[in-house]
Amino acid sequence: MNQKIALVTGAGRATGLGVATARALAERGFHVIVTARTDTQAQEQANVLRADGHSAEGCRLDLTATQEFAALAERIRTDHGRLDALVNNASVFPDMNTPTALDAPVEDIRAAFAVDVIGPWALTVALRPLLESAPAARVVNISSGAYQQITALADRPDDVGAPAYSFAKYTLNQLTVMLAAAFRDTTVLVNTVDPGRADTHPELGSDEEDAPPSVAAAWIAEAATLPEGGPSGVIFLEGQQVG
Repeated sequence: MNQKIALVTGAGRATGLGVATARALAERGFHVIVTARTDTQAQEQANVLRADGHSAEGCRLDLTATQEFAALAERIRTDHGRLDALVNNASVFPDMNTPTALDAPVEDIRAAFAVDVIGPWALTVALRPLLESAPAARVVNISSGAYQQITALADRPDDVGAPAYSFAKYTLNQLTVMLAAAFRDTTVLVNTVDPGRADTHPELGSDEEDAPPSVAAAWIAEAATLPEGGPSGVIFLEGQQVG
């Protein structure tokens, strides 16, 4: 029971940020609950970690199926008794080629907010008792630099590309602030990490500026292991507070 427990969402792709984050936490001694939309994906990635000598288990988790979160919480309570780190990494990018907010299909708006905002919010609430049972739990929400398109509007009105995704990530940042305030009288810290330019979809092509997922994962793991008295309700980029 002394081993720290972490849950990482969206860890179904071998080249993805979720898997890299799960590995980074496992390397820091965590038992990692690897989750993905299908049990096959989750078990496959957990098996890879175990084959490398790490402590891991796989679990299916669909962030749009919020009605299933209570059962997940009960499983973790029964098996582990607490949760030391929750990394809300799972995300969808339904409107990559949408040029402006006026062109956004409503189904893309719903999809982006269901997975990027409502899912992390509801999951954090469902896992709250487990987080508060840990000595010093950390919640890390994974954002994207796309949110900066929204914050820039105050000074420079312009079109926002991928508006549903960008606005959902902006909203996720605000959710971080709100949850951090809600947990203020506990030992739980809640922060956002902007992973920067990580090469998590090589099948779509890579740029020279893209870093390996392991680089961003290291910064996420650092946010998930902040010491007592660390910041809460902020945005980190490359280990530095930027918001």
